[in-house]
Amino acid sequence: MRTGSSRSRGRLLVVDDEGPQRLMLESILGRAGFEVVTAADGQEALGRLGNGSFDLLLTDQRMPAMDGLELLEQARRLDADLPVVLMTAHGTVSTAVEAMKRGAADYLTKPFERDELLLVIDKTIRQRRLEDEVVSLRGVLKARYRLENIIGQARPMQQVFSLIEKVSCTDVPVLITGESGTGKELVARAIHQRSGRAAGPFVALNCAAVPESLLESEFFGHEKGAFTGALKTHEGRFEQAEGGTLFLDEIGAMRVDLQAKLLRAIQEREVQRLGSSATRRIDVRILSATGEELEQAIRARTFREDLYYRLNVVPIALPPLRERTEDIPLLIDHFISGASERFHRPALNVLPEAIEVLQRHSWPGNVRELENCIERMVVLAQGPKLSLADLPPALRLGTEAAAGINGFNLPAQGVRLPELERHLIEEALRRTRGNLAPAARLLGISYKTLQYRVRKHGLDRAEFDPEDSRGWPGPEAGETAG
Repeated sequence: MRTGSSRSRGRLLVVDDEGPQRLMLESILGRAGFEVVTAADGQEALGRLGNGSFDLLLTDQRMPAMDGLELLEQARRLDADLPVVLMTAHGTVSTAVEAMKRGAADYLTKPFERDELLLVIDKTIRQRRLEDEVVSLRGVLKARYRLENIIGQARPMQQVFSLIEKVSCTDVPVLITGESGTGKELVARAIHQRSGRAAGPFVALNCAAVPESLLESEFFGHEKGAFTGALKTHEGRFEQAEGGTLFLDEIGAMRVDLQAKLLRAIQEREVQRLGSSATRRIDVRILSATGEELEQAIRARTFREDLYYRLNVVPIALPPLRERTEDIPLLIDHFISGASERFHRPALNVLPEAIEVLQRHSWPGNVRELENCIERMVVLAQGPKLSLADLPPALRLGTEAAAGINGFNLPAQGVRLPELERHLIEEALRRTRGNLAPAARLLGISYKTLQYRVRKHGLDRAEFDPEDSRGWPGPEAGETAG
């Protein structure tokens, strides 16, 4: 963005080696409301450009030592966004064309009228300011739809972004809820990075991933010899997060007796290592997350109500991907960019029909599942565009079934679910010549489930592999059930 005075129409640098011409231009432009700085040659102009910022450079073409075209190139090296208008003599159209090729915004052919001069200057400055606004708006939109690695333009995600911004400047505990794969830890990290604790550590602990016998030690630490196997003193996660943020994922998996100790640590702001009688003061912000319904756990007496209200000062609920399908194209673009960079693949585009299929999928694994899907597609891509053929088999098979493969079309009045299920199983078996294990993988179900459904529909191997008349009592030779 140029930096012209707020009281002027813009700040101009006028360059002409003829004094009377320079004074005339300065007078016309000054009376029109512009702030005008003049220079008698190219070298003086470059010095002024190096010491200040301008909205436009107006320069004569014919000047000694450094002509207008050379000044144009030198000026744009100093400021690539500076618009330049060249003044050329009558009949030198080729020079004007060359100037435009080199990046001039416009040109004036001498002699020109006052109104023509002001029109070109006004138009050029307006165009440059419009371009600056577009760049600025793009930045705003990017910031609006992206928060670290969290992306979303859907209303539920915009509400999440708003909450993140509001709670980041405080130290209140936040409970982040949502299905697996919705990005709960990403939200916690975004809050930390925007908080006054950003310079401190961000320590994450998955309460469901630590054995119950070690969970208390992970939280509060232990002294050497506190229990069998405690060969050295260990700092707990609270101490590790001193001055920063402690993120407790899957908080609902914690034992009830440990919940009481956690509540005390939060309330008293102090912890006590196992095997020690001393307490240590802590300065830690608590963020927690769960995919469970903690209200139900409270009713079942597996989660303390007082701890719930201590952690749930501000709740942030993440929507599943199926409830914000308009974000899928944005996420696809983000994941393709990341995967292409990681796997050293060229930039790829996704064809609209493939995006449509990806938007229709229910994504039970949410954003994490979509990311894995896109990474697979990028790695296995056969060309510069990702098409239906690049989709994972389960998605592709569902697409073909919906389109009516092999003459199976949905009638106007609909189709019974058992018929559609049988058709999908038959198509998978046809593709695998009756081999159950690869057919199960193609359908995205277990071997045993497919074996049951094959018997349920009374299907016979001979229908799919005429050379083999065996039935399906169990896994075929060379197959692995699973």
